[in-house]
Amino acid sequence: MRGRIRAAATYEGDTLTHAATESIHIGASDLRIFPLGLGTNTFNNPAEPAEYHEVLDGFVERGGNFLDTADMYSFWVDGNSGGESETVIGQWLSSRGQRDDIVVATKVAAKPGREGLSPQNIAVAADESLERLQTDHIDLYYAHYQDDETPIVESARAFDALVKAGKVRAIGLSNFTPQAIDEWFAVSQENGFALPVALQPRYSLVSREYESGLREAAQNHGMSVFPYQVLAGGFLSGKYRTAADLEGRARAGAVERYLNEDGLRIVGVLDEVAAAHGTDAASVALAWAMADGKIAAPLAAATSTAQLDQLFAATALELTADEVAALDEVSAGFR
Repeated sequence: MRGRIRAAATYEGDTLTHAATESIHIGASDLRIFPLGLGTNTFNNPAEPAEYHEVLDGFVERGGNFLDTADMYSFWVDGNSGGESETVIGQWLSSRGQRDDIVVATKVAAKPGREGLSPQNIAVAADESLERLQTDHIDLYYAHYQDDETPIVESARAFDALVKAGKVRAIGLSNFTPQAIDEWFAVSQENGFALPVALQPRYSLVSREYESGLREAAQNHGMSVFPYQVLAGGFLSGKYRTAADLEGRARAGAVERYLNEDGLRIVGVLDEVAAAHGTDAASVALAWAMADGKIAAPLAAATSTAQLDQLFAATALELTADEVAALDEVSAGFR
């Protein structure tokens, strides 16, 4: 079976321990994953991939098998044009020989020169992603951003053609409105197209818009939800608490909007809950997102094996109802 799940590894003090963790299906597809996805938008230098490959190795060693990338990653870095993350992953897949054990998700619509969801763009972009990933299929292919210039029926038909051609196993939607999601399903059901099985929205304690409409749409259509920026660029890890903490940081612009009284109150509650469990704020923030079945699995990036330990600790962390309620209350203004 593709996407084989192994025992997950967690740390108790300085001791690495393993505990069996159930895999989950992605929607109604036959794709099975460990309930944690590795975000790879920081994999930006294929010329020097060793540190990224070390993270990928560590992710798999701990039981992970779900990689999330996009054709646009990471065009914003000087000298890049997009596709760098896919290239790094392709190098790793080729060298490790574990393709059938890994579930790879990538996306189309925002790479410079490959914007939008026109049928021609989707077809060309998919082939380019396959080449960079050094594989003959994409496990989960997302429409990355809603394209109001292209009729949804045309985009849905193009994704369906990729599934029928065996280039894509399943499809997903990201950054779509509930109305556009409903329309995609309606035209797909009417025409017999492959139905989306996954939704990728932004979601965190400081960005809770997903709870208003998108969550209901995902439930109505049986979509697994894999949110991004669950740690809000690292803010919810607690490492940014003053303006001085942002100096020289690449993510300063994305984090500074949260560095205020409301945001810091959330970090304070994360600290309290983390102390009660002997863990860290990042693990608690991820566990909150996973609580009560709100999502299928979070996506989170890591630049070191130590950060991987935090991510995997979150999958084993069970918050009490009172702790979830306290975090819900302190973050209510971000709905």
